Amino acid sequence: MSANRQTSPQVVSKVGIIGAGISGIAAAKQLSIHNPVVFEATDSIGGVWKHCSYTCTKLQTPRCDFEFSDYPWPNRDNLSLPSYQEVLDYLYSYAKHFDVLKYIKFNSKVVEIQYVGNHSENIMSLKPGEYGSLLNGHPVWEVSVQMSSGTVQWYKFEFLVVCVGKYGDIPKMPTYPSNKGPDVFHGNVLHTMDYSKLDKEAARLLLEGKKVAIVGYKKSAIDLALECAQANQEPNGQPCTMVVRGLHWVFPSYRIWGLPFSLLYSTRSSQFLHERPNQSLFKQLLGILLSPMRRAVSKFIESYVLWKLPLVKYGLKPDHPFEEDYASCQMAIVAENFFEEADKGNILFKRATNWWFWSGGIEFDDQSKLEADVVILATGYDGNKKLKSLLPEPFRSLVVDSTGVMPLYKGTIHPLIPNMAFVGYIESVSNLHTAEIRCKWLSKLVDDEFKLPNVENMLQQISREMEVMKRTTRFYKRHCISTFSINHSDEICQEMGWNSLRKTNWFSEAFSPYGSQDYYEQD
Repeated sequence: MSANRQTSPQVVSKVGIIGAGISGIAAAKQLSIHNPVVFEATDSIGGVWKHCSYTCTKLQTPRCDFEFSDYPWPNRDNLSLPSYQEVLDYLYSYAKHFDVLKYIKFNSKVVEIQYVGNHSENIMSLKPGEYGSLLNGHPVWEVSVQMSSGTVQWYKFEFLVVCVGKYGDIPKMPTYPSNKGPDVFHGNVLHTMDYSKLDKEAARLLLEGKKVAIVGYKKSAIDLALECAQANQEPNGQPCTMVVRGLHWVFPSYRIWGLPFSLLYSTRSSQFLHERPNQSLFKQLLGILLSPMRRAVSKFIESYVLWKLPLVKYGLKPDHPFEEDYASCQMAIVAENFFEEADKGNILFKRATNWWFWSGGIEFDDQSKLEADVVILATGYDGNKKLKSLLPEPFRSLVVDSTGVMPLYKGTIHPLIPNMAFVGYIESVSNLHTAEIRCKWLSKLVDDEFKLPNVENMLQQISREMEVMKRTTRFYKRHCISTFSINHSDEICQEMGWNSLRKTNWFSEAFSPYGSQDYYEQD
């Protein structure tokens, strides 16, 4: 149902941006020449770093791998992982330095988008270069925005950049058998999204002295289990139990047998071992011949992790090779004292495929029961549902294709949704770099410095990437490009008219890790 219009839509800019997280900030900076309007539903920038973090949440990569190309971290060579507050401080510093905050309308929630353009019914027949200018001189989208006062205002834009992200806002909730859901449980049930909104004291009171069950075993669940253990150090403390449904590889640090992790996966030579889209037949055959080396690297990393962490002891060793988790962006760093708390009995693990509630806690498909006072669901977020709640038909039905993934050309343009871009929907080892370079590409596309291929060619390119991801990892629906991220950046550079070889000499080009700083170009 459309929001009630109290006023006629107003045109305040050619470009609208939805969301002021990492992607939204990057988009606003790169599109600043067009004076964009950024709608942020909350009172601050930062996205999930502001609204979905806990006290112990830290960045998952070294700070030098998580920075804007034109704004290095202070003390960027510090190998410690920065806290979420340090990440927020860095983002605020960046936004202030480049005067991005002036574009942002805080406490402005986008509640509806309507299409008012003249989209071709025969879009598949367009030839290369005929996709059309993203700024065509007349509004294409109308955006309904609810202010903090409750009033609704409509805006018109020629081009929209959607940066609401895959995480946060809409939790992914489990389904349960009849009469076995949270309503039969006599304790407290909440999602990690709700937990992240608690202040430090409220979080402590929720966990302290309570039997806590955490459903999940990814980064948010691991962080939460550690907080729970730390809140139960007193004699009356209770152990926290992690209900582990699926296993993924976890790491103690970014050094493997003394070698920086980036040397093993973030150089051209290392990525050359992996299949990439648009390879020549020669390179495909060479990749097949070198595949034993790729598997050897994966085993090399696994050997270090199994030596360093007690995964076998606790039944937490994944059955799949590490390279599948890297290819789906699912590796996680655990705090040094995580398994120390497990050894002390403060963190317990329960492997289970199916589970449901009973009055006193959680019951499993092996007929065992776990008593609990509090159950916290670290079950992730539903990014597709979030997008579908905004987009009108027929575009809502196009958000996800038959593979279960959002089809995006260069991770940014949906070929079947006109005058709209999506930033922050593909993943890599450094999501900040992935977002920034696509925003640079997007700014040149908006300025007509190059043209998009026709729709059919874009869809074919997306299909080739998906086939590579399917062959690389069973978890391909994460839409992660980590194993061919340099190749992806090469193609983006070529379209922008940049030299895709970013190093100073051939040795560095082959063996030095790639990062954001390699893509800095003076405006």
